[in-house]
Amino acid sequence: MKKVWDYIRIKLLEHKQHIVIIAILLVFLYIGYEYSFKYSYIIKNPNMMKEIVLSYGNFSVLVFILMQILQVVVFFIPGEFIQIAGGYIFGVFWGGVISLIGITLGSVIVYLVAKDYCKPLVEKLMLKKEIKFFKKILDVGSKRIVVFMFYLIPGIPKDALAYICGVSNISFKDFCIYSTLGRVPGIFISSYFGEKIYSKDVTSLMIIGAIMSFLFIIGILKGNIIIKNMIKNKKIY
Repeated sequence: MKKVWDYIRIKLLEHKQHIVIIAILLVFLYIGYEYSFKYSYIIKNPNMMKEIVLSYGNFSVLVFILMQILQVVVFFIPGEFIQIAGGYIFGVFWGGVISLIGITLGSVIVYLVAKDYCKPLVEKLMLKKEIKFFKKILDVGSKRIVVFMFYLIPGIPKDALAYICGVSNISFKDFCIYSTLGRVPGIFISSYFGEKIYSKDVTSLMIIGAIMSFLFIIGILKGNIIIKNMIKNKKIY
């Protein structure tokens, strides 16, 4: 019997990368189904989010952190709604801090999993052109500045970017520091927005919404160009 278990253990170790990839895909499929058909409307409703999170009492902060971690790992869940809910539930400061903790932990998990197990999966799921572009940007510019700017500019899919960073040559330390710093303004603005929803400050909501929508559009249309221009004195292609 011992020989059988030893054989199984050896085979599991030999194929651990494939096992992890399959497990991640199954998790993505399951959560994608659950989110699409059961929970998407809850995430977009701060009142319902508040009721659910606070129902856990002393564990409400931990539950919210776990929600943020899950949102980063399963990157197609819109994180902005959860960040806004953080401000609605806990206020600007604590909502921002709690969101930042959860998002940072989620990003660390994504980076490490992608780096150790998921390079083939990342290259299949993400656009190869975008991965190639990001790696070239890292090679010719300051890796710290590039990562910081990618996470700072609105409109760039930051949670998917964590997977790309994991298969790039950016160090774990630099990724943790500069991706987190880049996220801080957006997280606290979303938290502030959430608090204004709770206080029903319509004027502030309209102003913040207009500014963030403008920056989001600019980020989508011009984000890569902005970063290219920052290192325009160095050849990218």
